[in-house]
Amino acid sequence: MKNYYKNMPYSIIIAFIFFWTSLGWAGGLPEPDYLLVKKSERQLYLIKGGKPYRKYKISLGHNPVGHKQKQGDYRTPEGVYFLDWRKNSCKFYKSIHISYPNNKDLQAARQRGDSPGGMIMIHGLPTHYNWKDTGIREVDWTTGCIALTNGEIDEIWSCVKDGTLIEIKP
Repeated sequence: MKNYYKNMPYSIIIAFIFFWTSLGWAGGLPEPDYLLVKKSERQLYLIKGGKPYRKYKISLGHNPVGHKQKQGDYRTPEGVYFLDWRKNSCKFYKSIHISYPNNKDLQAARQRGDSPGGMIMIHGLPTHYNWKDTGIREVDWTTGCIALTNGEIDEIWSCVKDGTLIEIKP
């Protein structure tokens, strides 16, 4: 009986760790239902149960107003897409691909005789410069992607699964 009480604090700690982990809190942020981008606010939101639980300040393409029309227009697309694959890139610190162009985007570009472009990502900072997190979001500097700091893309990378919906609004 004596050893039982001696080991009781350890048993309580272990039980608490299992309980904590089962709630999904030990691994960081909970998995969102979808991501919402509001371009005019330069904000990306993680949404769960219809409510935002985390927001990030973002940078967009050089020409951020309006929906992406064609390759090389430096716009960030608007619409509903999926986050369909990811990679550790040599160009940017971690990238998650957005499924642009969708069928509607492809059809509109074909009618105009344009290529819709592609390779739109949510990514961290460029790896070929010694960029610092401070001040990077004060300007729109991408070619149409959504940029975050490296710490922020790490958070999103860890809680968002491939196949998650992303809605990008003006």
